[in-house]
Amino acid sequence: MADSLTPEERSKQMGLVRSTDTKPEMVVRRLVHSLGYRYRLHDRTLPGKPDLVFKRRRKVIFIHGCFWHRHGAGCSRTRMPKSRQEFWGKKLTGNEERDRRNEAALSALGWTYLIVWECQLKDRDEIARRVRDFLG
Repeated sequence: MADSLTPEERSKQMGLVRSTDTKPEMVVRRLVHSLGYRYRLHDRTLPGKPDLVFKRRRKVIFIHGCFWHRHGAGCSRTRMPKSRQEFWGKKLTGNEERDRRNEAALSALGWTYLIVWECQLKDRDEIARRVRDFLG
């Protein structure tokens, strides 16, 4: 199936996709702050530029979009686009592989990480429990 947009329109549309300060990220940031934890944002010196960094604890939190980071077969947001499937297959698989490399690099440096998926934000109490357990 061909793309319904021209290359210029598609480029403009993709340019609107944010990598920081996304709605899911803001939800988690507010929640973590309300729990009394303080953090730094997007530390470029760490693999993967984690969303929330707790340096003294050597812990980080990633807030992953289900589509971009390929949450899993059970998630409805992890769908394959109908157009340009060869491109999207490579792109999304590459994202997954990059995430695995970043996670391994963080672990090798002595950091632990928590991944919060976009679809999990429906249950804020569960996310709060997971964050408290993780940051202890």
